Order: sequence, then C-alpha cells, then structure tokens
Amino acid sequence: MELTPIVCIAQDYIQGKIVDDLRLRQAILGLPDNKTEHLPGYLPLAPGMPVLLTENVASEIELSNGTRGIFRRFVYDQSPEDVRYQDKNFPPNSKFITQPKYALVGFPGCKLDDKLPELQSKIVPIAISEQTFLFDAKELLPENVSKAAKINKKTTKLSVKRKALPLIPAYSMTTHKSQGQTLGKIIVDLVMPPDPIELASVYVPLSRVKRLDDLLIIRSFEFATLQVKPSTAQIEELKRLDRIAQNTRKGFHFIV
Repeated sequence: MELTPIVCIAQDYIQGKIVDDLRLRQAILGLPDNKTEHLPGYLPLAPGMPVLLTENVASEIELSNGTRGIFRRFVYDQSPEDVRYQDKNFPPNSKFITQPKYALVGFPGCKLDDKLPELQSKIVPIAISEQTFLFDAKELLPENVSKAAKINKKTTKLSVKRKALPLIPAYSMTTHKSQGQTLGKIIVDLVMPPDPIELASVYVPLSRVKRLDDLLIIRSFEFATLQVKPSTAQIEELKRLDRIAQNTRKGFHFIV
C-alpha cells in the first residue's frame, strides 16, 4: 500500500507578523536545522517512520533531546492549499500542512507506565514548539549589489520566531545525537570530514552497540581513523577526573 507523505511546514514570524513574502519565506524555510534552533522548516513524515526529538519534552519520563520514537500521525487543522510554499524536492503525492496541533509519536523506551499507567501504548502527543533565530537578509541580495552598497550586516539581521514540531526523521543520525544511546544494529560511516579528527568522533559511533556482529561500517575508510589519539585537552581532563577519584577515596572508609 502506498503511503502519502505529509510535509509539515513551519510557521515563521518577523515582528509578530507571519512571513508572507514568497522569496523571503522560501529562503527561511530552506535554512539548515542548525541555524533554526533545530526546528525544521519542512518536516516530511509518514506513519511508522522513525523520528528523533530535538528538545527536552519531559526528561523525568525519558522524553529528552535525542530520544527516538515512531511517528503515528498528525493532528491538524485543515488550511487552504497554498502551492507557493510547496517544495519540489518531495514526492508529487505529498500533502502539505501548515497548521498542525500536535504529532502522535510512540516512544517504546519512555517511562509512561510509571507515571501514567493508563497509557499502555506509550503514544505521546508532541506539541508545537517555539524558537527564535537570526536570518541574514543580505543572502537574498545579488552579490554585486551587496558589495557595491557595502550593506551593514547588523541592519540585515532579521529576528525570526518559528513555530514547528521538535521532531526530525531518524533513519540516520549524527554522532553527536547518538551519544548515550544503546542501539540494536547500526551502520556507521567512518569517512571523516577534512577537519581534525577527534577521538570522540570515532569512539562514540562504534560503541553504540553491545556486539561487534551488530556493527557494519558502510564503506572503505582510512585505517588511521582508528588510530587517532586523545587530544591534550582530553588527556588533561582524564587526569583531572583521576585526581578527583583519588581524593574521594581518601575521604571515605570502604568496607570490603
């Protein structure tokens, strides 16, 4: 059965008014998540799709930034079709919505049984979140105009308030997002960017599973990646923690 992807489009506001200019709105919606406080402009989801929370919702029941779940469905108000903001990168049968109330997401690992035993299915409504970020409108100007006018950067910075769901698709995730998680089976890409390789960027993804059989490295990589040594700062931090541990032992009497 063919599923219809639903694309939830964020609502952006400048000075309390919704952004209605076509070019400006498309530019803001197209910003990467790391420039919008991790609220996506376009959120494409289909029932049964894995998702990731991008903020702390209820840490006491383990619904925190980075928690994985399974998307079930959107609950939303019907809005007039507006083809201006529909992105051609999505399948032609996609349904675009702009006024979601919340998303129903299943979180098998959360502790709802302890707090709300009547919710045995562990399906949680995830509500709209609000974040504010800056957008440089200078990016919309032709390069020759920007140079000729010598536009002041401060005057082109726009404060944008975004209302969107704090979710992202989670068929894959970054090393940073995987920290602290124990996963069943993983595929890891060890081809590193040209930046200096940190020990954590190698250790974290490779240690997300309990068994070597559950780990697959997706493509060939430089063996030197596995031989990276801790930085000076990391070594100093380990020494500091060792000193704290030694001082703690000296202050207490242990009975064996």
